[in-house]
Amino acid sequence: MSRILNHRMRMSLKKTPSIVDQRAVAFTIWTGRSVLFNRPVPNHIPRRQYGMLIARAVRGVLKIRYLVLGGAVGGGMTLNKKYSEWKDGLPDMGWLNDMLPDNDQWDRFTTTLITAKDRIGDQLQIGVPLTLSVSDPRLREAGRARAAELRDWLSQRYEDAVAAAAVNNTSIEPAPKIVNNLQSKPAPQTASARTAAEEAAAYEKRVHVLQEEVLALQARYQRELQRLEQENRELRQQNMLLRQGRQPTTKKMKRSLIDMYSSVLDELAGWESGEAGRLPRVVVVGDQSAGKTSVLEMIAQARIFPRGAGEMCTRAPVKVTLSEGPYHVAQFRDSSREFDLNKESDLADLRKEVELRMRNSVRGGRTVSSDVIAMSVRGPGLPRMVLVDLPGVISTQTVDMAADTREAIKQMTKQYMDNPNAIILCIQDGSVDAERSNVTDLVASCDPQGKRTIFVLTKVDLAEENLANPNRIRRILEGKLFPMKALGYYAVVTGRSRKDDSIQSIREYEERFFRSSKLFKEGLVAAGQVTTRNLSLGVADCFWRMVRDTVEQQADAFKAMRFNLETEWKNTFPRQRELDRDELFERARAELLDQSAELSAVPPPAWEQRLTAELWTSTHEKVFGGIYLPAAALAHDDVDKFNTSVDIKLREWAESELAKQSIQAGRDALREEFIELLARSQDTDPIYEPVKRAAVEEALNRHQWEERAQDVLRVLQLNALQDRCVRSRGEWDAAVALMETALKEKRDEVQRELRDMTGPGFRERWLRWTSTTEEQHRRAEVRTELERLGSCRPSLAYDEVVAVRDNLRRRGVEVDNEYIRETWKPVYLNNFLSRAQSRANDCKKSFYLYSQQNGAEKECCEVVMFWRVQAALRTTANALRQQISNREAARLDRDLREVLDEMAADPELKKKLLSGRRVELAEELKRVRQVQEKLEEFIEALNKEK
Repeated sequence: MSRILNHRMRMSLKKTPSIVDQRAVAFTIWTGRSVLFNRPVPNHIPRRQYGMLIARAVRGVLKIRYLVLGGAVGGGMTLNKKYSEWKDGLPDMGWLNDMLPDNDQWDRFTTTLITAKDRIGDQLQIGVPLTLSVSDPRLREAGRARAAELRDWLSQRYEDAVAAAAVNNTSIEPAPKIVNNLQSKPAPQTASARTAAEEAAAYEKRVHVLQEEVLALQARYQRELQRLEQENRELRQQNMLLRQGRQPTTKKMKRSLIDMYSSVLDELAGWESGEAGRLPRVVVVGDQSAGKTSVLEMIAQARIFPRGAGEMCTRAPVKVTLSEGPYHVAQFRDSSREFDLNKESDLADLRKEVELRMRNSVRGGRTVSSDVIAMSVRGPGLPRMVLVDLPGVISTQTVDMAADTREAIKQMTKQYMDNPNAIILCIQDGSVDAERSNVTDLVASCDPQGKRTIFVLTKVDLAEENLANPNRIRRILEGKLFPMKALGYYAVVTGRSRKDDSIQSIREYEERFFRSSKLFKEGLVAAGQVTTRNLSLGVADCFWRMVRDTVEQQADAFKAMRFNLETEWKNTFPRQRELDRDELFERARAELLDQSAELSAVPPPAWEQRLTAELWTSTHEKVFGGIYLPAAALAHDDVDKFNTSVDIKLREWAESELAKQSIQAGRDALREEFIELLARSQDTDPIYEPVKRAAVEEALNRHQWEERAQDVLRVLQLNALQDRCVRSRGEWDAAVALMETALKEKRDEVQRELRDMTGPGFRERWLRWTSTTEEQHRRAEVRTELERLGSCRPSLAYDEVVAVRDNLRRRGVEVDNEYIRETWKPVYLNNFLSRAQSRANDCKKSFYLYSQQNGAEKECCEVVMFWRVQAALRTTANALRQQISNREAARLDRDLREVLDEMAADPELKKKLLSGRRVELAEELKRVRQVQEKLEEFIEALNKEK
């Protein structure tokens, strides 16, 4: 091997010495042997090897230098580019150059101070309106006030600076000279000159101080302007969200205990279980016009309910959640608007909203409703509790009330008071006789021991004025007059029968009355039993005491209820998810919309096949009964007359009915295809089917084809029917097949009619043991005689009818002429269709003759008529398929989405469509879990408060 390498090296040495040297050195260093002489390398070779290694190391270092240099250059270019982009993204601060004075302006500061003041004042006038673009009037007023305050403060500071400058100018030289002296050479050192120089230095120092103060003012103004601009941007964004119908994101605030408790009661609204509604709440009951609403308004410290002049005001339960807050506001549970209770306009709007909700709840001829109107009232010093104001108990119904009004109010009141944890706030009118009370007996029946009843006597001022025996009021407040017991008795004054009195004026009047009342001065009643303030404190204390005593038990009850429901679900529906009614509806909606989208994936041949079948189904009666048979009867074997009649009738049909029939056929095809798509889905849950079926039916009923589609179809159909030339053998065979099929179907129909008229035949009578009636026997005799007659005309002549009647009379069958003509119609039609079938069979092989005569062949004119009808239907099917693919499928999908949206907003309809134990159990599980979670959250917060 070494010899061969030496030979090759010697040969290459003659050609390229430099290359040989390089290869030899490399081989020598690698193997440690000489290539040229095939012997060990001399001692000087390792030195060369070390030199080569050093050269390689230097070359590597040089490469690293090039890499570092290239990376530095590239990185610098990248950083330069990023810096340029960052600098371009910065806001333009060039306007600061216009506001900050330069060196010359500082030199002329005393003469331009007023100008600077005016300039900054103008900037304030420009900057402040930025906050006035917000739609909220309260924000606009706050922005104006803040901007005016800042502008006045700056103006005062500038005026002080100008005044100080003016005072200094009176004791020194004029301002221009002083400005020039600030940068001039020092004057001779005389006593007066030194004094002037010291004054100038002091003035210069004051000027520098003023300059620094102006800069600080400008910086402060700039920060304030930036803050206002940021607020303006945020308010603009909130305003935009409100215009789009979306609520701006608010920070999650910690809810109060009473709000958490109220949400639990909202979850329990309408609960039909035995454990529902057992959480404590204050139920306000009383006779009509006893002052229930006035007591509640005094506790809420706002006139929040509408007033009625002698008529029923409270027509539905009103749940009011009272809680303490920094602002006195009210809000409905299902609304985001807050009513400011310190503004008369908001109070009027609140009362109108309450009245509107009450009237909407009593539709359908009812006077009172059980639908709860929930609202919350927050304000400083308000007690924390939940009150439910119920309609007043009445003793007499007026003619404008529903027949069951009195009983409905009684049952509703009793239902709320039957809650063993409800606090009954019994309101009694003190200005009327106690014997006229209707509510006391009802309260006594629900709480005979009085362990949760608080008695309130209203209108005590009128009672003291009208009663001759004041001791009667004392007996009432001691619980010795009414046949009922209570935890406490209170006497209040809730107004002077004036609608416009404010809560503050009523409270002052109440306090003045009790201070000046002889009844209470004599100590007949304790001081803690009077005024609505003491009443609200006592009711709130009783409410929270009952809440703390019962909430743990209620939480345990719901925990046990949840365990029982979950066990029932696992045993009844082991492999199914717990989906409530809303979740099931959303899944059904999603599946239905997915299946609706598959309409666009139906292939065109399938659409045209279905549309052609639907078109023939809807038009074959017209083709036979309105065109073919009348033309054949009128022509009576006259081909020219037959073709003329067919042309006229086809054109009239195309201009009047065909387009409308085609649209109906397209709708039917769309309906069938959609229903088949629903039926082909394998993995769907059967519980979704009622929702899908109802939505599809409603969407299809709403779906209307485009009006201009009829005009387009009419033009296409007229053009197709005008063509009389069959161009190919395939089209001829298709027309013959259509004619044969149509004739066969029609003849089968006629034969069934004849069978019903004449009864079963001989074979059927013997094989199936059937018999004919007398009427069928008579019809059979007439049919036999008519067939012997052998007439081919659609109507019989008079002599033919007489001949048939005489022949039947000889055989003992008595019939009249009309009877014979009536029997002749199906007999003639059957014979005609039989002959037409024979002609159609003969025309199968006549296309060659037809094509040789260029369409002038008259023997198969019926085939040409069916070909024209078939061509028109084929053209119509193609046009309908394009309309469905391009427009109608999308419009149907839009109608379906609208129907689903309406169904989603109708809880009653969803309850009707999605029913059964599976749905009801899932609904109960969801509600129990929500109530339990909220109760546990409330209990945790309640324990922390303790």
